[in-house]
Amino acid sequence: MRWERFFENLEQQLDSEWEAERAALDTEAERLRIARLPLSHRVLRLAADGAEAPIEVSVEVRPDITLRGWMTGAGADWLTVDSRRRHGAALIPHAAILALGLAPTDLLRSARASAGGSSVAARISFGFVLRDLARRRQAVRVHTDQGAVMSGTIDRAGADHLDLALHEPDAPRRPSAVSGHRTVPFAAIAWVGFDAPPA
Repeated sequence: MRWERFFENLEQQLDSEWEAERAALDTEAERLRIARLPLSHRVLRLAADGAEAPIEVSVEVRPDITLRGWMTGAGADWLTVDSRRRHGAALIPHAAILALGLAPTDLLRSARASAGGSSVAARISFGFVLRDLARRRQAVRVHTDQGAVMSGTIDRAGADHLDLALHEPDAPRRPSAVSGHRTVPFAAIAWVGFDAPPA
């Protein structure tokens, strides 16, 4: 009888040690997974979740500017926020994000293991979206990281820059309305604002 209890205790001890070791390995595996997690994965995850219920977000793009609103889309290296107020819709490259503010539940959901979102969205780059805005002749406001704002229409978007025809925000892009041209590197862009999201 005593030996049976002795072996039962040993078995319970081994089981609890095994569970503790397994929990430690799981925790370490989770830490390693999080350590390899890029911002793009988390943003795409939020955008996928936002298709079901809007995700409220604040994006600090400069020390004095924080864009607040609902995430309406995301891609490989960008996200869109619709404030429905001051800034309208904003296309923000990841490189311009100083900080991202989320509700605690959204923050945790963004770190989940499954990718969420479509693999197509994960391949759509900032340049691709700018080329689409150019194709649609969408009037935009390009905000730089130094605080300059340029209004006009994107004529072309290259691999790492865009050509902007400057004109009044509410005027269509006609040769007579264009007051100049600017070539802007993507690295200098804090966000691109537009009043109506592209269809």
